[in-house]
Amino acid sequence: MATAADRLRPLPQLSPAVSSWVDSVRELTQPRAVYWCEGTEAEMREITAQLLEQAQLTKLNPAHFPDCYLYRSAPNDVARVEHLTYICTRAREDAGPNNHWMDPQQAHTRMRELFRGCMRERTLYVIPYCMGPLASPLSRCGVEITDSAYVVLNMLIMTRAGRAALERIAREGRFVRGLHSVGELDPERRFIMHFPEELAIESYGSGYGGNALLGKKCHALRIASWQARREGWLAEHMLIVGLQNPRGETHYLACAFPSACGKTNLAMLIPPASLPGWRVFTVGDDIAWLHPGADGRLWAINPESGYFGVVPGTNPQTNRNAYEMIRRDTLFTNVAVTADDQPWWEGLPSGTPVLDWQGRPYDPARGPAAHPNSRFTVSARRNPSYSVHAEDPSGVPISALVFGGRRREVAPLVYEARDWQHGVLVGASLASETTAAAVGQVGVTRRDPMAMQPFCGYNFGDYWQHWLDVGARLARPPRIYHVNWFRRDADGGYLWPGYGENLRVLAWMLERCAGRVGAQESAIGNLPHPHDLDLRGLDLGPQSLGALLSIDPALWRQEIAELRAYLGRYGERLPAALLAELSTTEARLT
Repeated sequence: MATAADRLRPLPQLSPAVSSWVDSVRELTQPRAVYWCEGTEAEMREITAQLLEQAQLTKLNPAHFPDCYLYRSAPNDVARVEHLTYICTRAREDAGPNNHWMDPQQAHTRMRELFRGCMRERTLYVIPYCMGPLASPLSRCGVEITDSAYVVLNMLIMTRAGRAALERIAREGRFVRGLHSVGELDPERRFIMHFPEELAIESYGSGYGGNALLGKKCHALRIASWQARREGWLAEHMLIVGLQNPRGETHYLACAFPSACGKTNLAMLIPPASLPGWRVFTVGDDIAWLHPGADGRLWAINPESGYFGVVPGTNPQTNRNAYEMIRRDTLFTNVAVTADDQPWWEGLPSGTPVLDWQGRPYDPARGPAAHPNSRFTVSARRNPSYSVHAEDPSGVPISALVFGGRRREVAPLVYEARDWQHGVLVGASLASETTAAAVGQVGVTRRDPMAMQPFCGYNFGDYWQHWLDVGARLARPPRIYHVNWFRRDADGGYLWPGYGENLRVLAWMLERCAGRVGAQESAIGNLPHPHDLDLRGLDLGPQSLGALLSIDPALWRQEIAELRAYLGRYGERLPAALLAELSTTEARLT
């Protein structure tokens, strides 16, 4: 795919360290050409045109979806493969029971044999990238080597990639090394290896999503969480959203949710008409890097510059901002197509698919038209609620941290941690119930501490201690909350309307942060007084509100027992402070 002119670009001279590593990979993988990515719009157009010519991309209806394209992945390569994802530390205990572990020497040997000669007749692409604003001291850089032009397009959207990133790498002299090849797309020869002590990632056998876009989960969470522990900050699976109240005050929240708990919808929340004067700004929808500031507060940047979002269910009612955002300049993956070449997915109010996500004539008997994990990749600047402060080198100050899961009964609508130490326990206890669509069984509780179960690059026991250590450095720590939009009544109906109405709960949090509203103490934390929630224009009776804010001591004693057993897996690495907080909550319940 690369031309002779491409190979003659002066980029290798910008960083001898990167150039030397690229040479060693070239010798191992034997590509026919090497292409150094500049990160320009012209380059995006050139690679897109080449993929169209090779029929790897399909151009979508330009009248309705200008500059939008469809990519279809291999049917056996449609999601992250957590069971084939490893943390390779010298000591197994450093990876912890929350990760799959492999000895680094064994992992390198296995991957070297997979990579040997794997890029013959392919182009080796070099993608220097920066996670976070280019001018920010909080950002970190990496280089991904890949043989997938589809990965290149995604990385050019999702990161600040190209010459400027390589120049920063040359100045700093450090970067995360990410080596990727689609290989044969054989599930039996598919591995994603992380070497935190080496700041390195090796991925083979998949061309999809978090397995292949190494700047995303691999670097920005698994490797970055290791970096963050060593350097004194936090790399978290959190959205960042700014809320401006009718007084004109703006506060920023960082929020962690497991899948299917409304993360993207909250990041792009639209205030209900019954709450005039509110404005919402999206800083990030997936990942937050949180740093203690000189002022004693916690400051956050979004390391990404784009969104790689799940598209089914996106429509004007569920998420109008996202729906409008992806109607131009978007790369779709594994969606269906209508007769006039418009993308289609389940949840759209109109349109009829004629080809499914594999390009076959659509047959409902074969399942959904769009793959349930089909995606859109789009620049964050396309978001109507995009915050200009997303590029601030210092980040944005965080007033509150919010954890949330899907629970039918146990967790109330919202509660506030007593202090930072209790808040770490609240985050560590995060759990969510599965749905029938996901696993065929409703109500199975999965522990997902801080929503980081698939993404923490080291032992959770050490991770929780690091949270406690960061909090001890903050003179003005953010308040910590837990929310549950999914509480149900006896008939199984949702008690809370969700979506834009969630702003009412967030508004109470911000009033708490400002010291303008009280709370009622409970065994598990502080609850809002019913009269302190702004329920104007909401059809919610006192009985439903009472149920939403209720705590069942018997259910919570069971929850505490289950949590104690879960935390016990971490043995001597579990911070004593967490057990002390757990005992305090248990005592309050009795």
